[in-house]
Amino acid sequence: MATHHIGIGMAGFGTVGTGVWEALERNSQLISNRAKDAFSLSIKKAAVRDITKKRVPNAPDSLFTTDWMEVVHAPDVDIVVELIGGTTTAFDIVAEAIKLKKPVVTGNKALLAERGEELFKLSSEYDTPIHFEAAVAGGIPVIKAVQDSYVGNRIETMSGIINGTSNYILERMTCGGLDYLTALKEAQELGYAEADPALDVNGWDAAHKAILLATLAYGFTIPSEQVYVRGIERVRTIDIDFATQLGYVVKLLSVVREHEDGAIELRTQPSFIAKSHILSSVNGVFNAVAVRGDASGEALFYGRGAGKEPTASSVVGDLVEAAYTFVHTAGHRGFLPYTDAGKLLPIEETETSYYVRFEVDDRPGVIAQIANTLADDGIGISGTHSPVDPENPDKEFRDMVFLLHTCPFGKLTETLAKCEALDCVKDEPVVFRIEQLATS
Repeated sequence: MATHHIGIGMAGFGTVGTGVWEALERNSQLISNRAKDAFSLSIKKAAVRDITKKRVPNAPDSLFTTDWMEVVHAPDVDIVVELIGGTTTAFDIVAEAIKLKKPVVTGNKALLAERGEELFKLSSEYDTPIHFEAAVAGGIPVIKAVQDSYVGNRIETMSGIINGTSNYILERMTCGGLDYLTALKEAQELGYAEADPALDVNGWDAAHKAILLATLAYGFTIPSEQVYVRGIERVRTIDIDFATQLGYVVKLLSVVREHEDGAIELRTQPSFIAKSHILSSVNGVFNAVAVRGDASGEALFYGRGAGKEPTASSVVGDLVEAAYTFVHTAGHRGFLPYTDAGKLLPIEETETSYYVRFEVDDRPGVIAQIANTLADDGIGISGTHSPVDPENPDKEFRDMVFLLHTCPFGKLTETLAKCEALDCVKDEPVVFRIEQLATS
């Protein structure tokens, strides 16, 4: 069998791109052996912002260009890898490659979550696949599992901790006793958080990944503007301490769940998870996704969710998959939506129990005012707590915590708006869902 020499064009050659180069340099013979010499892979062209920057040893200067069009249109480039991020130029790169019938590998979850509908339509029209294992959970092969291993299952739920930055911050607040800003600063100093950490801490990085997983599982494109997302910016040490006392840990959790009527629940927010559940032990910058299929039961996918080597591993895996398709002309192997009938469950109709913290004035009757407002709307209270210092019981307190029975989120939101209007409540209430996950 003749060996096909497949050329790769890279758009972006930063940390992950360097990792891809190193992995191919290190394991190219191993890949060829496993492919039974059907093909070999080599990087032919790479688009970068600064062509003078020294990146990897042994790379010829002719490898690099500042013009992504030169990469995509290079005659010796068969597969295009997009690693620049964003949703504008990245979209143009992927779209142009597809129109040239060059398979695409990308790790860009924002691009696929925000503009995937357009790109998947192009992918179908030109019968050219988009591979995106690296877009969700770094080196964890959860995309291939959902696409391939679960093809005979109806996926009932997926629950995931899929942002390492937020997970690290919450762990340091839990185990190190740090406040939010101190833990964030530490994450930035260690390189786990960007100088502008907004997408990580506001929940949208995780939400984009959850949108992709839900799209794969249920076959219809999901507009990001319809997805409920909250981040960890308002988590405080009092919340962490209270969760610990109750036997929970606080995690930024993404939940995907199919209901009996076929509606899909999709949300990302800080949540209380029971210490007995396996997701509670996912710490540091690690990620995990628990998937439950109707035939398979529950499985856990766990590993490093970001970083040079894990993400590069997923990119190379997709390159090999794309190369098999290219060599054997096996037809389209990338994901395509398969139904137009899907619908999201309105966030107002989702139900859990809740932890709610109010910032209040310390004066008589505060508990009664809030409790009466909740009771008037039929929301049950399972417990209340004010963090009084036992050594100084007369010290003024600022926060009041209520644990609430299960109710629709929309009903809770309306009632909390009434509570916020009380003259004793000083700020918007902070809400955490108390999750009841399958194996807890």
